[in-house]
Amino acid sequence: MQHAIPLSQQLQYYKEYQTKLAKVAGSKKAASIIKDALYLLSAGNSDFLQNYYVNPFVNKVYTPDQYGSILVGVFQGFVKDLYHLGARKIGVTSLPPLGCLPAAITLFGNHEQGCVARINSDAQGFNKKINSAAGNLQKQLSGLNIVIFDIYKPLYDVIKAPANYGFTEARRGCCGTGIVETTSLLCNPKSIGTCSNATQYVFWDSVHPSQAANQVLADALITQGISLIG
Repeated sequence: MQHAIPLSQQLQYYKEYQTKLAKVAGSKKAASIIKDALYLLSAGNSDFLQNYYVNPFVNKVYTPDQYGSILVGVFQGFVKDLYHLGARKIGVTSLPPLGCLPAAITLFGNHEQGCVARINSDAQGFNKKINSAAGNLQKQLSGLNIVIFDIYKPLYDVIKAPANYGFTEARRGCCGTGIVETTSLLCNPKSIGTCSNATQYVFWDSVHPSQAANQVLADALITQGISLIG
C-alpha cells in the first residue's frame, strides 16, 4: 500500500514519544502514563481489502486463511513490542463485514444482491484467529489486558436492517458516486454527487462508515472495553 507507515516505523515514533515524554514529565511519571494509557490498534482491514483481494502477487500465492495467519503473526509481534515498551491496556478492532462494504460489492459482488459471502467468511475466519491470538498473548504476558472489539456483528446488523437504526441506504456511500471512492481528493463534502443527507447513509464512502453509523458502533462497543478503563 502506498503512503502507509510500516509498523516498525510506528514503533520508532512511539519510542521517540516516550523519550520526549520523559523529558517533560520525568521518568517516573512518564512510566506511569505509559502503563495507564489505552492503546487502540486496528488489524487487517486494509491488508485484506486494499492488498490481498486486488493483488495477484499475494492472492495467487496465499489462501485467505494463510494470509490471515501471516497477519496474526505480525500482530502478535507488534503487541509484544508494545508490551515491552510499557503498554498494558490494548484494544484491538476486529475486521468488519468486509463483503458488505460498497467497494467490495462493486469490485467482487458481480451485481448480486446482498454482501459478498466469501469475503465475509474470510473476515470471520480472521476474527477467530485474532481472538485466539489475543487470548494467548494475555496468558503469556503478565499484566497485559487486551480486548478485541467486535465490529463485525454490530455493523452487519446495521447493514442488514438499516431502517431499524434510522438509515435508508446501506449499499453505497454518501460521497461522490458512492461506489469506489475513499476519503481523499475525490471524496469530500464538496465532491460532485455527494449526498446532502449523510446521516441516512451507513457508509460515508466506499469503505468507511458514516459519522452516524460510527455513533451506533461506538454505543455497541463501549461496553466491550469496560475492563480497559476499570
